[in-house]
Amino acid sequence: MSDSTLNMDFDHRVAIDADRLEWAPSPLPGVDRRRLEREAAEHGRATSIVRYQPGASFSEHLHPAGEEYLVLDGTFSDGDGDFSAGWYVRNPPGSRHAPFSRGGCTLFVKLCQMKLGEPRVAVDTRSGHWRPGRTAGHEVLGLYDGASETVVLERLAPGGDLGEEAGHGGLEILVLDGVLTVDGVNRGRHTWLRVPAGTAVALASNGGARWWAKRGHVPRRS
Repeated sequence: MSDSTLNMDFDHRVAIDADRLEWAPSPLPGVDRRRLEREAAEHGRATSIVRYQPGASFSEHLHPAGEEYLVLDGTFSDGDGDFSAGWYVRNPPGSRHAPFSRGGCTLFVKLCQMKLGEPRVAVDTRSGHWRPGRTAGHEVLGLYDGASETVVLERLAPGGDLGEEAGHGGLEILVLDGVLTVDGVNRGRHTWLRVPAGTAVALASNGGARWWAKRGHVPRRS
């Protein structure tokens, strides 16, 4: 692994408390990142927590393989509008924008991980429809359902236990609130996890939790 790559071995589980990472500057002032995975220094696949200082902006740029983000706090803006905390957006391959934040914001961002032909998606999760999940106290809010991946928000009431899921296509999680117990280990707010394809995983929560989850997209073992 070179100095520019990070967590690109998809055969191994990764669990990172993002709040413990140092902020690293981006090429433009006022925009910093906590890197979770990246293929290269400033291009290719990347997953990060990104922070815009008040008044910070990024020059117009192209997303050749798409951009996906969830606004964690503050308001993020571009030519498509203003997106406050709770918005989930997928900008498809070939899209471009010049983002900024008037008052500052923090985002969970995934770059270069979408397929050609995918639609643009914008969901305000604060007004979304939660449906019953797998067990009592479990609810799911759908964000995207594509040919190769599904993306949801999930929440589990205190004492909830989802048991074990097979994880055929892999699983990625960002804990948003509360404490999620993953295979017996408590994972707090802003913990990011990536579970290899074909790996079973058990989820529960003593005090309740809410998290973002993506399934089916982790490259399979060679």
